[in-house]
Amino acid sequence: MKTYIQILFILLALGFATSCNEALELEYDGRTSLDELFKTRNGVRGYLNSCYGARIMPDINRATLTDESQSSDMLFQGSHAALWYVDAFNASNYSNVDGQPWGSIYQAIRRCNIFLNRIEGVTANELASLEEELSSWRAQAHTLRALYYLQLMKRYGSVPLITEPYEINHDFSKDLRAPVSAVVKQILDDCDAAMSEPVSTLGFSWTVRTGENFIMNRAVVQAIRSQAILYAASPLYADGTYTWQDAAEITGNALSNLLVNDYKLWTEEPENNSAQNLYELYFITPHDEQRARDKETIYPGNRVNIWGNHGMPSTPGQTTAGACPTQELVDCYEMQATGMLPISGYSDQQHLQPIINTASGYDPNNPYEGRDPRFYATIYFNGAVRDLGPSGGLARDDHYPLSISLAGGSHNIDATELEEEGAFRLETTGGDPNIPTTPLTQDINATTGSILLKFKYKSNNNITNAQFFFAAPNPAGGESTPENVVLNKATEWTDFELDLTPYRNNSWWKWGKPGHYLRFDVGADAGNIVEIKDIEINVRVESVPADPCESFVGGVDGISNTNRRATFTGYYLRKYNNWKSGRDNDADGEIRMFRLAEMYLNFAEAAYQATGNPETAINIGNGITMSARDAVNAIRRRVGMPDIPAGLSKDEFEKRYRNERRVELAYEGHRYFDVRRWKIMEQSERYVTGMRITKNDDGSFNYERIGFERESYKEKMYFYPIPQSEIDKMFTHTGMDWQNPGWN
Repeated sequence: MKTYIQILFILLALGFATSCNEALELEYDGRTSLDELFKTRNGVRGYLNSCYGARIMPDINRATLTDESQSSDMLFQGSHAALWYVDAFNASNYSNVDGQPWGSIYQAIRRCNIFLNRIEGVTANELASLEEELSSWRAQAHTLRALYYLQLMKRYGSVPLITEPYEINHDFSKDLRAPVSAVVKQILDDCDAAMSEPVSTLGFSWTVRTGENFIMNRAVVQAIRSQAILYAASPLYADGTYTWQDAAEITGNALSNLLVNDYKLWTEEPENNSAQNLYELYFITPHDEQRARDKETIYPGNRVNIWGNHGMPSTPGQTTAGACPTQELVDCYEMQATGMLPISGYSDQQHLQPIINTASGYDPNNPYEGRDPRFYATIYFNGAVRDLGPSGGLARDDHYPLSISLAGGSHNIDATELEEEGAFRLETTGGDPNIPTTPLTQDINATTGSILLKFKYKSNNNITNAQFFFAAPNPAGGESTPENVVLNKATEWTDFELDLTPYRNNSWWKWGKPGHYLRFDVGADAGNIVEIKDIEINVRVESVPADPCESFVGGVDGISNTNRRATFTGYYLRKYNNWKSGRDNDADGEIRMFRLAEMYLNFAEAAYQATGNPETAINIGNGITMSARDAVNAIRRRVGMPDIPAGLSKDEFEKRYRNERRVELAYEGHRYFDVRRWKIMEQSERYVTGMRITKNDDGSFNYERIGFERESYKEKMYFYPIPQSEIDKMFTHTGMDWQNPGWN
């Protein structure tokens, strides 16, 4: 029987795929058979693109389901956060920050299975393709299937293992949930299959080619291997099949493979007040797919909007405080001078009575001084500097070059290019002389601030009646300055500047889009000779006042439990937030799915668990030896933190390691899964706190911890429920209840 696939299904999948791969070039005919689809290069590649559609990217809001954050949306009883905190979900209405991904992931796995089945035996010649390309496609499909099973396992635990396309007469009564160890074996097998494909420029390599952003590559395979085996050996998932020794070997091998293939921790320091430190700079810098600058990112994620969705109410355009950092997270940031935790624990269950570590150098009356640099890059606290620019500086200073157009359109002007000087000579030959510039190539996006026209010129005469016309090609039209622009006689290069801001808007049209241009009316008469160069539009936005965050009661960003735009905990999220971001300049960063720092930490955890000694060096391959302590200290040294001291016991090191992982990977989606795989959710999730700060008349502050109690710590929350509709179907087919514990 011929198998058919709706072409619409592929086109929907290509909504993401065209951003990272070629579009499927098939005529729409309603139905296209897979037999026909897999006879052409575009058909095969288009179907592979459709396999990418279920990747689950990290989400800031997952932090609100952990002890990293308390959501300001809890104010609304029907919000996701409010329902989560009171344990109001069941198998029928359950939703996480990624929805209920069971169905979408299995649909993507089905596509991967079909692709791998169909591509078997297809030759490059048949597709008018190259063997390296075909090899890469096979590897990508294996990598995607491995990623999908990893994402399923993390959320649901034991899941059905499907690696072949279902036949039309498939017997569902024999389907079973495979144990986690079997799922992990399949993940590792798929990773091995991907890595078995040869490395080549056009094939499955360690990076991606230009225009192939988000494509799977060999580095992603290493990240999947590392995370999968770490989870398999962790208490929640371990069944004895995979040991910590296995985890140490695989995570170490993955790390060494990345290191010898030019993956490195980010070490670029900020310049020109772009960020407070290198850690902050990394998270506001978009990844570059060719890795010329960013060699830490293994697989990118989505850009985030912090200033608007997790920002401060004093920021124009902000809508909600969103993921408000907890006091527990703040307590995890060590003192930089001593490398010690300021708080060693709590004397009460609710975390309202901290045990201060006096040896650390922590001052409870000045609690935010001298902390780990990552603290300042992650959290806005009371008194935190918001504007990093100098007083009176610019939040935006962008330059858009233009040139004189010699391609026609001039009137009564003889124009020639003076190549040696990079200039143009304009000689007027009659009345109303004018000439256009080349068009803008990008949107100047200048809804606020000033717009300046700048260039350098020489002139043989005083011209007092020049004019500039701001033109749009379609529809024709625009707006012009009055005929009173002055260019004084100048025999040397002279700077010219004209404020275009008053002409930015009128009732029917806005200038500054791609294709828009300027027309230069060079006086009104013949006989003028003007040389002109370095033409540009300069958009300048003054920086916001350098006022600090005021999260104290009554401050402009003051704590509140009745306003979702205000923090509930006394803190706001800073990680990913570019201080220049705002309504008119969204420049916030992106969450990475995988990065090298996680690979160091994965190995560190597996190594100390396997050896019992954090200082035992292990040969991780490629001529590299490393201990658990070495791996953690590599992360700490990068940000200027002291080494974790030698001589710690396994238990002492575990406490320091878990804290390091929490700090380094904050708001990257790991904490949710870490507290589950370690089986500490009951300790971490039940109580979280914030800091209520009041300001005294003398300018000093009082600090009072406030608490929030949740019901989301219960044992059933270790795993997502399988959708009830799927449970009902499989009970009909198999007679077995597939539901995860506690969700019936």
